[in-house]
Amino acid sequence: MKRGTVLYLYELAWILPSIAIPVGMLAALLVTAFGAGIHVPSTAGRIDPAKISETAPFDQLGVVKTGPLHYEVRLVSQIWSFSPNEIRVPVGATVTFVGTSRDVIHGLFIPAANVNVMLIPGQISRVVARFDREGEFFIACHEYCGIAHHTMGGKVIVEPRS
Repeated sequence: MKRGTVLYLYELAWILPSIAIPVGMLAALLVTAFGAGIHVPSTAGRIDPAKISETAPFDQLGVVKTGPLHYEVRLVSQIWSFSPNEIRVPVGATVTFVGTSRDVIHGLFIPAANVNVMLIPGQISRVVARFDREGEFFIACHEYCGIAHHTMGGKVIVEPRS
């Protein structure tokens, strides 16, 4: 075999995987987005962080029933707490979390419900989760927000249907 042919085979051995890997990743992304219905949390608009308490939907914080087993949780994060910090929904509920931050970047992380979104001052974030089993699910801030960051938490309490 000639030296030029060997070099060609080595180049081919590197070129083919460098094409196949991105194509495979793109295919996985498309299957995840369209087949499994997993999407990036969306931004639902912007507001003035200084006027959060006067701006809908954050003028009425808490849980709002929007349909049978559908709820919207309107929450605001601030140094070093969530308002509200305790959320109660029935088992089987689909919950849309609509949140923002009053002061610095915070996070809304509910590991058991696959909720992970940043709460940025002035930006309204929206993420949907379904709670299919009873129990208490921990809410944590996953963005370092200051010296008492480790104390920032809350819980979602999933209760039996009444």
